[in-house]
Amino acid sequence: MSQADGKPLKIQPLTQPLTTQPLTQPPAPASRRRQFLKTFTKDEQIDWGGSIAFFGVHLIGLCAIFTGISWAAVAMCLFMYYGRMFAITGIYHRYFSHRSYKTSRFFQFVMAFWGTSCGQQGPLWWAAHHRHHHKFSDTEEDIHSPGLRGLWWAHWGWVLCKRYAPTHEEAVKDLTKYPELKFLNKYHGLAPFLLAAGIFFFGSFLEHAAPALHTNGLQMISWGFFTSTTLLYHGTFCINSLAHVIGKKRFETGDQSKNSLILSLVTMGEGWHNNHHRYPYSERQGIYWWEVDMSHYILKFFSWFGLVWDIQLHPQEIFAEAKGLKTEAAV
Repeated sequence: MSQADGKPLKIQPLTQPLTTQPLTQPPAPASRRRQFLKTFTKDEQIDWGGSIAFFGVHLIGLCAIFTGISWAAVAMCLFMYYGRMFAITGIYHRYFSHRSYKTSRFFQFVMAFWGTSCGQQGPLWWAAHHRHHHKFSDTEEDIHSPGLRGLWWAHWGWVLCKRYAPTHEEAVKDLTKYPELKFLNKYHGLAPFLLAAGIFFFGSFLEHAAPALHTNGLQMISWGFFTSTTLLYHGTFCINSLAHVIGKKRFETGDQSKNSLILSLVTMGEGWHNNHHRYPYSERQGIYWWEVDMSHYILKFFSWFGLVWDIQLHPQEIFAEAKGLKTEAAV
């Protein structure tokens, strides 16, 4: 199996060479944070026209209850939520943003298409903004810092404005060399449309082939696509907002990132956010075996079949630091 371009695929450093030192910059003084919290530019206002699809997904998702409820529809909703949550966490985040493992060029395309089905823009857009977040986490340059701009803004305000709609390709030069990724980034609405249509036709098929399931195309697309996509949006956004507000802080990272078991269960491992900000090069977010990380388990399963390889893990220095901090806290 060849690598993504037939040549060795090097892991690109996000802001500096590989290091065990925290990447973020010192937080702004409290007085500057209070002032900055109130500062929003004109292009940071809600773009109502550009957000029609986003709010439409929410509206239809909330109205799914009027299509009735069946176990088949609820099962499809959960399957589509967690199946696509992995696409965000295991693919958009750990592969395209951090390059924490390697794969073939073909499977890279498959993963990118899978990721676009989430309705959260293309892989280049997602990775570029996330790399920027790590470089300036919880400083004035951070796009979605809840401490600086407020919880509402960090959760979803920033994705609704025009300012952050463009893809900053200079931040993802290691990805822009693949024309197929640029195509998916440009036409990121293709996969969600095909997925929604497929779910509808599957529900219509079940209506006639398995009437005992009490479902149909309208019910299946409402629950399986629109409700699951709404939940997926907010499950993902919780990491930008709540993961910098609730939980425990193991490492001093220069930002407000925290670890949370609850958020990890909701997001398939992304809740170990403080661990991640301490050493973002590791694919695995949980450090210890009891820190549940479903995305890591799936990627490990993929590695058994040669679909991915060279999965990066935490170096011993990180474990030693964590042990040292625990010892200090006990004294």
